[in-house]
Amino acid sequence: MIKRASTAVAAALLGWAAMSTGMATAATPQTAAPAVHAPQVEAVCTVNDNGVNFRGGPGTNYPVLGTVNRGQKLNYRGTEGNWVMGDLWGGRTGVWIHTAYLDGC
Repeated sequence: MIKRASTAVAAALLGWAAMSTGMATAATPQTAAPAVHAPQVEAVCTVNDNGVNFRGGPGTNYPVLGTVNRGQKLNYRGTEGNWVMGDLWGGRTGVWIHTAYLDGC
């Protein structure tokens, strides 16, 4: 009886030691912890002039979808050449503005 009790105590201690050190044992299988990702900081660009066209693509050959004024914010999503694609705060998404008219990108 004493031998069985000491074996159980040893197994319990081994399991506790494995948990506290992060080691896995046959008695204490561990599952993979979910990956933790740091929140991504979104880049925000600011329009630096009035009457700036935003377009449907990265170039003057794409249609003008509208205009924005100084101070308008745009969540940056990417670039192609000298054009930035993003989402206008309170407006359209997936628009393109030339980098000359944006600060902070």
